Amino acid sequence: MKEVQPMAAVNGVVTRLEEARIPVMDRGFLYGDSVYEVFRTYEGVPLFMADHFDRLAHSASLISMEISQSREALIEEIRATVRATGATHEQDLYVRYQITRGVGAVELYPGDVQLTTSVIIVKSVPVWNPDYYRKGMAMAIPRVRRNPVDSLDPNIKGGNYLNNVIAVTQARQLGADDCVMLDHRDFVTECGNSNIWFVIDDQLQTPDAGNLRGLTKKHLHIALAEEGYQSIETPIHLDQISRASECFVTSATREVMPCRSLRLEDGSQISFPEGGGEVTRRTRKVFSRYIRNYINMHSEDRLL
Repeated sequence: MKEVQPMAAVNGVVTRLEEARIPVMDRGFLYGDSVYEVFRTYEGVPLFMADHFDRLAHSASLISMEISQSREALIEEIRATVRATGATHEQDLYVRYQITRGVGAVELYPGDVQLTTSVIIVKSVPVWNPDYYRKGMAMAIPRVRRNPVDSLDPNIKGGNYLNNVIAVTQARQLGADDCVMLDHRDFVTECGNSNIWFVIDDQLQTPDAGNLRGLTKKHLHIALAEEGYQSIETPIHLDQISRASECFVTSATREVMPCRSLRLEDGSQISFPEGGGEVTRRTRKVFSRYIRNYINMHSEDRLL
Protein backbone atom coordinates (compact mmCIF):
# COMPACT_ATOMS: atom_id res chain seq x y z
CA MET A 1 0.00 0.00 0.00
CA LYS A 2 1.31 3.44 -0.94
CA GLU A 3 2.52 5.56 1.98
CA VAL A 4 0.55 8.61 3.01
CA GLN A 5 2.24 11.85 1.93
CA PRO A 6 2.09 14.40 4.78
CA MET A 7 0.44 17.57 3.47
CA ALA A 8 -0.46 21.03 4.74
CA ALA A 9 -2.64 23.93 3.68
CA VAL A 10 -2.06 27.55 4.67
CA ASN A 11 -5.03 29.75 3.83
CA GLY A 12 -6.21 27.13 1.35
CA VAL A 13 -2.89 26.69 -0.47
CA VAL A 14 -2.02 22.98 -0.31
CA THR A 15 1.64 21.95 -0.28
CA ARG A 16 3.84 19.18 1.05
CA LEU A 17 4.13 19.54 4.80
CA GLU A 18 7.83 20.42 4.70
CA GLU A 19 7.13 23.21 2.18
CA ALA A 20 4.36 24.95 4.16
CA ARG A 21 5.14 28.50 5.30
CA ILE A 22 3.53 31.16 7.47
CA PRO A 23 4.65 34.82 7.76
CA VAL A 24 7.05 35.54 10.63
CA MET A 25 4.70 38.35 11.72
CA ASP A 26 1.82 35.94 12.23
CA ARG A 27 0.51 36.25 15.79
CA GLY A 28 0.20 32.49 16.10
CA PHE A 29 3.97 32.24 15.61
CA LEU A 30 4.85 35.31 17.70
CA TYR A 31 2.53 34.82 20.67
CA GLY A 32 0.76 31.47 20.35
CA ASP A 33 -2.32 33.61 19.63
CA SER A 34 -4.34 30.84 18.03
CA VAL A 35 -6.86 28.06 18.54
CA TYR A 36 -6.79 24.57 17.09
CA GLU A 37 -8.40 21.14 16.96
CA VAL A 38 -7.20 17.63 16.17
CA PHE A 39 -9.30 14.71 15.01
CA ARG A 40 -8.52 11.38 13.45
CA THR A 41 -10.27 9.43 10.73
CA TYR A 42 -11.45 5.84 10.68
CA GLU A 43 -12.00 4.43 7.19
CA GLY A 44 -12.09 8.01 5.91
CA VAL A 45 -14.73 9.10 8.44
CA PRO A 46 -13.69 12.05 10.65
CA LEU A 47 -14.40 11.24 14.27
CA PHE A 48 -16.68 13.74 16.05
CA MET A 49 -15.95 16.47 13.48
CA ALA A 50 -19.03 18.57 14.33
CA ASP A 51 -18.03 18.53 18.00
CA HIS A 52 -14.52 19.62 17.11
CA PHE A 53 -15.77 22.58 15.09
CA ASP A 54 -18.11 23.59 17.91
CA ARG A 55 -15.19 23.50 20.36
CA LEU A 56 -13.00 25.50 17.96
CA ALA A 57 -15.65 28.22 17.86
CA HIS A 58 -15.92 28.16 21.66
CA SER A 59 -12.14 28.48 22.07
CA ALA A 60 -12.13 31.43 19.67
CA SER A 61 -14.92 33.14 21.59
CA LEU A 62 -12.97 32.77 24.85
CA ILE A 63 -10.07 34.80 23.39
CA SER A 64 -12.29 37.29 21.49
CA MET A 65 -11.20 36.00 18.10
CA GLU A 66 -13.51 36.24 15.10
CA ILE A 67 -12.66 33.47 12.64
CA SER A 68 -12.66 34.79 9.06
CA GLN A 69 -13.08 31.38 7.43
CA SER A 70 -16.51 29.75 7.50
CA ARG A 71 -16.91 26.23 8.82
CA GLU A 72 -17.86 25.06 5.32
CA ALA A 73 -14.74 26.64 3.80
CA LEU A 74 -12.49 25.03 6.40
CA ILE A 75 -14.06 21.61 5.80
CA GLU A 76 -13.41 21.98 2.07
CA GLU A 77 -9.78 22.95 2.79
CA ILE A 78 -9.48 19.87 4.98
CA ARG A 79 -10.97 17.68 2.23
CA ALA A 80 -8.55 19.08 -0.35
CA THR A 81 -5.58 18.50 1.96
CA VAL A 82 -6.71 14.96 2.79
CA ARG A 83 -7.08 14.10 -0.92
CA ALA A 84 -3.60 15.46 -1.60
CA THR A 85 -2.07 12.91 0.79
CA GLY A 86 -3.02 10.10 -1.56
CA ALA A 87 -4.51 8.17 1.35
CA THR A 88 -7.16 5.48 0.89
CA HIS A 89 -10.09 4.58 3.15
CA GLU A 90 -7.92 1.95 4.81
CA GLN A 91 -5.30 4.50 5.92
CA ASP A 92 -6.36 6.37 9.04
CA LEU A 93 -5.30 10.01 9.23
CA TYR A 94 -4.37 12.66 11.78
CA VAL A 95 -5.96 16.02 10.95
CA ARG A 96 -4.94 19.20 12.78
CA TYR A 97 -6.46 22.55 11.87
CA GLN A 98 -5.31 25.74 13.51
CA ILE A 99 -6.61 29.29 13.27
CA THR A 100 -4.23 32.10 14.20
CA ARG A 101 -5.32 35.69 14.71
CA GLY A 102 -3.33 36.56 11.61
CA VAL A 103 -0.52 38.94 10.70
CA GLY A 104 -0.11 42.02 12.86
CA ALA A 105 2.35 44.31 14.58
CA VAL A 106 4.79 43.10 17.22
CA GLU A 107 2.43 44.20 19.96
CA LEU A 108 0.36 42.22 22.44
CA TYR A 109 -2.92 43.98 21.71
CA PRO A 110 -4.18 42.60 18.37
CA GLY A 111 -5.71 45.92 17.37
CA ASP A 112 -7.22 45.98 13.91
CA VAL A 113 -6.03 42.57 12.65
CA GLN A 114 -8.80 41.60 10.23
CA LEU A 115 -8.05 38.21 8.65
CA THR A 116 -7.31 35.04 10.58
CA THR A 117 -4.86 32.51 9.15
CA SER A 118 -5.85 28.88 8.66
CA VAL A 119 -3.22 26.14 8.92
CA ILE A 120 -4.16 22.51 8.22
CA ILE A 121 -1.85 19.53 8.72
CA VAL A 122 -2.76 16.02 7.54
CA LYS A 123 -0.57 12.96 7.99
CA SER A 124 -0.83 9.34 9.08
CA VAL A 125 -2.34 8.84 12.50
CA PRO A 126 0.44 8.47 15.12
CA VAL A 127 1.58 4.94 15.85
CA TRP A 128 1.96 4.69 19.60
CA ASN A 129 4.41 2.33 21.26
CA PRO A 130 2.55 -1.03 21.35
CA ASP A 131 3.79 -1.53 24.93
CA TYR A 132 1.62 1.43 25.99
CA TYR A 133 -1.43 -0.73 25.25
CA ARG A 134 0.09 -4.11 26.09
CA LYS A 135 1.64 -3.06 29.41
CA GLY A 136 0.56 0.53 30.05
CA MET A 137 2.27 3.89 30.35
CA ALA A 138 4.47 4.97 33.22
CA MET A 139 3.19 8.30 34.55
CA ALA A 140 4.74 10.89 36.87
CA ILE A 141 3.59 14.01 38.69
CA PRO A 142 5.89 16.90 37.66
CA ARG A 143 6.96 19.83 39.85
CA VAL A 144 5.19 22.35 37.66
CA ARG A 145 1.51 22.96 38.39
CA ARG A 146 -1.34 23.47 35.95
CA ASN A 147 -2.09 27.08 35.07
CA PRO A 148 -4.85 28.38 37.37
CA VAL A 149 -8.27 28.30 35.70
CA ASP A 150 -8.83 32.00 36.40
CA SER A 151 -5.48 32.77 34.74
CA LEU A 152 -5.82 30.71 31.56
CA ASP A 153 -9.02 28.77 30.94
CA PRO A 154 -8.08 25.15 30.09
CA ASN A 155 -11.01 25.08 27.65
CA ILE A 156 -9.13 27.45 25.39
CA LYS A 157 -7.57 24.88 23.10
CA GLY A 158 -4.92 27.32 22.00
CA GLY A 159 -1.43 27.43 20.56
CA ASN A 160 0.41 28.19 23.80
CA TYR A 161 1.29 24.83 25.39
CA LEU A 162 4.38 25.84 27.34
CA ASN A 163 2.81 24.79 30.66
CA ASN A 164 2.24 21.30 29.23
CA VAL A 165 5.64 21.17 27.52
CA ILE A 166 7.39 21.83 30.82
CA ALA A 167 5.23 19.24 32.62
CA VAL A 168 5.90 16.51 30.05
CA THR A 169 9.61 17.36 29.99
CA GLN A 170 9.86 17.05 33.77
CA ALA A 171 7.99 13.73 33.67
CA ARG A 172 10.34 12.37 30.98
CA GLN A 173 13.34 13.47 33.04
CA LEU A 174 11.93 11.29 35.82
CA GLY A 175 11.82 8.31 33.46
CA ALA A 176 8.07 8.42 32.82
CA ASP A 177 6.17 8.38 29.53
CA ASP A 178 3.75 11.20 30.38
CA CYS A 179 2.72 13.50 33.20
CA VAL A 180 -0.27 13.85 35.51
CA MET A 181 -0.65 17.55 36.31
CA LEU A 182 -1.93 18.86 39.63
CA ASP A 183 -3.30 22.30 40.34
CA HIS A 184 -2.04 24.56 43.13
CA ARG A 185 -4.38 22.85 45.63
CA ASP A 186 -3.09 19.36 44.70
CA PHE A 187 -6.19 18.37 42.75
CA VAL A 188 -5.65 16.25 39.63
CA THR A 189 -6.32 18.11 36.35
CA GLU A 190 -5.07 16.28 33.22
CA CYS A 191 -2.07 14.84 31.43
CA GLY A 192 0.15 16.52 28.86
CA ASN A 193 -2.49 16.34 26.12
CA SER A 194 -5.02 13.81 27.32
CA ASN A 195 -7.63 13.31 30.03
CA ILE A 196 -6.91 11.07 33.02
CA TRP A 197 -9.26 8.49 34.59
CA PHE A 198 -9.01 6.47 37.79
CA VAL A 199 -10.94 3.63 39.36
CA ILE A 200 -11.24 4.70 43.01
CA ASP A 201 -13.29 2.68 45.48
CA ASP A 202 -14.69 0.65 42.54
CA GLN A 203 -15.97 3.83 40.82
CA LEU A 204 -14.71 5.10 37.45
CA GLN A 205 -13.81 8.77 37.89
CA THR A 206 -12.24 11.60 35.93
CA PRO A 207 -11.50 15.14 37.16
CA ASP A 208 -14.35 17.60 36.75
CA ALA A 209 -12.32 20.82 36.55
CA GLY A 210 -8.96 22.27 35.56
CA ASN A 211 -8.83 20.37 32.28
CA LEU A 212 -9.90 20.60 28.66
CA ARG A 213 -13.35 19.17 28.03
CA GLY A 214 -12.01 16.30 25.98
CA LEU A 215 -14.27 15.03 23.23
CA THR A 216 -13.08 11.45 23.66
CA LYS A 217 -13.95 11.86 27.34
CA LYS A 218 -17.39 13.20 26.42
CA HIS A 219 -18.17 10.34 24.08
CA LEU A 220 -16.73 7.73 26.41
CA HIS A 221 -19.21 8.82 29.08
CA ILE A 222 -21.98 8.34 26.49
CA ALA A 223 -20.64 4.97 25.34
CA LEU A 224 -20.42 3.64 28.88
CA ALA A 225 -23.91 4.87 29.79
CA GLU A 226 -25.39 3.24 26.68
CA GLU A 227 -24.05 -0.11 27.85
CA GLY A 228 -25.18 0.39 31.44
CA TYR A 229 -21.86 1.36 33.06
CA GLN A 230 -21.39 4.34 35.34
CA SER A 231 -18.69 7.00 35.09
CA ILE A 232 -18.53 10.32 36.89
CA GLU A 233 -16.68 13.64 36.80
CA THR A 234 -15.65 14.73 40.29
CA PRO A 235 -12.79 16.48 42.10
CA ILE A 236 -9.89 14.06 42.63
CA HIS A 237 -7.32 15.12 45.24
CA LEU A 238 -3.78 13.81 45.41
CA ASP A 239 -4.65 12.11 48.71
CA GLN A 240 -7.25 9.95 46.95
CA ILE A 241 -4.92 8.54 44.32
CA SER A 242 -3.42 6.02 46.74
CA ARG A 243 -6.82 4.27 46.70
CA ALA A 244 -6.88 4.01 42.90
CA SER A 245 -6.88 0.44 41.57
CA GLU A 246 -6.75 1.34 37.85
CA CYS A 247 -5.76 4.28 35.68
CA PHE A 248 -6.00 5.15 31.99
CA VAL A 249 -5.92 8.18 29.68
CA THR A 250 -8.09 9.19 26.74
CA SER A 251 -7.53 11.42 23.70
CA ALA A 252 -8.38 11.65 20.02
CA THR A 253 -5.34 9.67 18.91
CA ARG A 254 -4.77 7.44 21.97
CA GLU A 255 -8.42 6.37 22.43
CA VAL A 256 -8.27 4.47 25.77
CA MET A 257 -4.67 3.88 26.86
CA PRO A 258 -3.84 2.09 30.15
CA CYS A 259 -1.34 3.31 32.75
CA ARG A 260 0.81 0.84 34.67
CA SER A 261 2.29 3.18 37.28
CA LEU A 262 2.26 6.70 38.71
CA ARG A 263 5.34 8.25 40.33
CA LEU A 264 4.47 10.74 43.06
CA GLU A 265 6.49 13.85 43.89
CA ASP A 266 8.17 12.17 46.88
CA GLY A 267 9.52 9.43 44.61
CA SER A 268 7.09 6.74 45.75
CA GLN A 269 5.12 4.85 43.13
CA ILE A 270 1.60 3.53 42.72
CA SER A 271 1.27 0.45 40.50
CA PHE A 272 -1.72 -0.52 38.40
CA PRO A 273 -2.52 -3.81 36.58
CA GLU A 274 -0.31 -4.38 33.55
CA GLY A 275 -2.25 -3.69 30.37
CA GLY A 276 -5.16 -2.34 32.43
CA GLY A 277 -7.46 -3.92 34.96
CA GLU A 278 -10.96 -5.24 34.41
CA VAL A 279 -12.58 -1.81 34.13
CA THR A 280 -9.92 -0.45 31.78
CA ARG A 281 -10.09 -3.46 29.46
CA ARG A 282 -13.88 -3.36 29.41
CA THR A 283 -13.84 0.38 28.72
CA ARG A 284 -11.55 -0.11 25.72
CA LYS A 285 -13.98 -2.65 24.27
CA VAL A 286 -17.01 -0.44 24.94
CA PHE A 287 -15.38 2.52 23.20
CA SER A 288 -14.29 0.39 20.23
CA ARG A 289 -17.90 -0.70 19.71
CA TYR A 290 -19.07 2.89 20.02
CA ILE A 291 -16.58 4.03 17.35
CA ARG A 292 -17.68 1.23 15.02
CA ASN A 293 -21.30 2.33 15.35
CA TYR A 294 -20.29 5.95 14.81
CA ILE A 295 -18.43 5.10 11.59
CA ASN A 296 -21.42 3.19 10.25
CA MET A 297 -23.79 6.05 11.06
CA HIS A 298 -21.57 8.80 9.60
CA SER A 299 -20.31 7.20 6.40
CA GLU A 300 -21.64 10.19 4.42
CA ASP A 301 -19.06 12.40 6.18
CA ARG A 302 -16.11 10.57 4.60
CA LEU A 303 -13.31 12.90 3.55
CA LEU A 304 -12.12 10.53 0.81
